[in-house]
Amino acid sequence: MLSKGPSLVSASPRRLRLAVLPVLLMLGASACGDDTPAAESGASTEGLEAVTIEGEVGTAPEVTWSSRMTADQPEKEVLVAGEGEAVGEGQSALVQYWIGNGYSREQAVSSYDEGGAELFSLNGDLNPVFADALTGATGGSRIAVTASATEAFGETGNAELGIGNQDSVLIVLDVVSPLADASSGARAPAPDWMPALTLTDGDPSGFDFAGTQEPVGNFRKATLLAGEGERVRKGMKVAVRYLGQVYGGDAPFDENFTGEPTTFAIGVGQVIEGWDKQVVGSTVGSRIVIEVPPALGYGETGNEQAGIAGTDTLFFVIDVLAAG
Repeated sequence: MLSKGPSLVSASPRRLRLAVLPVLLMLGASACGDDTPAAESGASTEGLEAVTIEGEVGTAPEVTWSSRMTADQPEKEVLVAGEGEAVGEGQSALVQYWIGNGYSREQAVSSYDEGGAELFSLNGDLNPVFADALTGATGGSRIAVTASATEAFGETGNAELGIGNQDSVLIVLDVVSPLADASSGARAPAPDWMPALTLTDGDPSGFDFAGTQEPVGNFRKATLLAGEGERVRKGMKVAVRYLGQVYGGDAPFDENFTGEPTTFAIGVGQVIEGWDKQVVGSTVGSRIVIEVPPALGYGETGNEQAGIAGTDTLFFVIDVLAAG
């Protein structure tokens, strides 16, 4: 329960979910474009020969169409090879994406317009076209993929994105940052004010407040592991695992060490102020513990859904796994 509203963090773009999650790709009937193949409806060019893609990695691609694009089996080209770590099978990465309709020659959706990089997990559930493009890609890379709509999204295309089943698709992926498997780095001793961290199978599972001093409104941060990755700056999209517990509580009110990492923009009000102030400045790979007084958490109203009163001090352990 990190956000000030009822949801965990601000909602991920729904259109992205429709674009990449296989269980949703088949929903709805074909729409937009028409049922006439592009090759029969005027001049067309195969694959990337139909477009010019310009712009820096990390900024929205500038796509110029010279003609309608035809495409069959997916084809990939690495436009820019980054120097970061490679994304391996089963791993995840923060990715910016741009998807265009090769028939209409229009943008269908872009993360640069929809809230920034999203987490793509190569865990077997990701659409194979996206998974094949990202597997082995290095951080900082820009990759272009062409495919038919049916190869990219199934036999009905993707109505939500305005891509009919006879259209072609251009996908541009910017690999912002592969996710670290876990926090790592120089280890530091826990400070006296910090409650003991309970581990289960090596992952945080709760705080033990026995012997911990009563909160008096302090706002503090301890870096238990100092990661060697990029330093988090305001406005970056970050991916984290975390656990939160009320001071004196018997169990966490929220955690995702047993689930998928969470992504959000930091320092811009998407999460509680305590997070905005303390995650900024941490380095990727770090494990931090923060003590958040009520005023920097949920304020006087608390968060009834999470069982947090307006007077509760919150403790979080956070693993910073990626930022970009």
